[in-house]
Amino acid sequence: MSVSNLPGGETAAQLDPVDAAAEEAARKAASKEAADTVLKAFGGVRGMIDMTLPGLVFIVTYNLTHQVSTSAWAALGLSALFVVARLAKRETIQHAFSGVFGVALGAWISMKSGKAEDFYLPGLLWNVGYCIALATSALVRWPMIGVMLGPITGEMFTWRKENPGRLAAYTKATWAWVVIMGLKPLVLFPLYFTHNVNLLGWLKVALGIPPLLLAMYVTWQILLKAPPPIKAQLDEDEPAE
Repeated sequence: MSVSNLPGGETAAQLDPVDAAAEEAARKAASKEAADTVLKAFGGVRGMIDMTLPGLVFIVTYNLTHQVSTSAWAALGLSALFVVARLAKRETIQHAFSGVFGVALGAWISMKSGKAEDFYLPGLLWNVGYCIALATSALVRWPMIGVMLGPITGEMFTWRKENPGRLAAYTKATWAWVVIMGLKPLVLFPLYFTHNVNLLGWLKVALGIPPLLLAMYVTWQILLKAPPPIKAQLDEDEPAE
């Protein structure tokens, strides 16, 4: 009897055409369901707005007032408002809180130095550190995209040992994030050192959502073609002897 590989590396007797078609449809549906978790993992559209608008408010306010402190407080106030709105709706504040922390740090540095461009320095350093962490995670075979998505898909970390196809997909997706997100500091850091606040601010806003959307789309495409996740099995009490 001939055998064929099923998702996750298991083998089973070759199915008849009808069963094979049903198996393939189920596999594609499971892969799509797992791929669709990408947007959720990164906070969805709301999360991207929470991270982008404070920077826009800062540069607009700075152009109107030419006051670093006023601009910083305006951006910080908007970030805090996002957190309050999420709390009021009993939504997760993970992405809003991380946003307000970054804005608060940038506001503090820029007000201390008196330089408007310093408002963007923490975000630039975060981008560099994030890319280094992504690359390191892929090199040590703990790709960050898999670590982030595993709990959401219910597979946890089964992809490391039981599902080599998904390990390869998560590694490929993680490297895609390194390349795409690495373009931001490459463009923005030289502008930071020119002290051109307007160009830096507007480009920072312009490069906020599009690269993130591109990285998520590439990840979604990669996971669509990957084997479906193997759900993690919860430990059960062994029967008493």
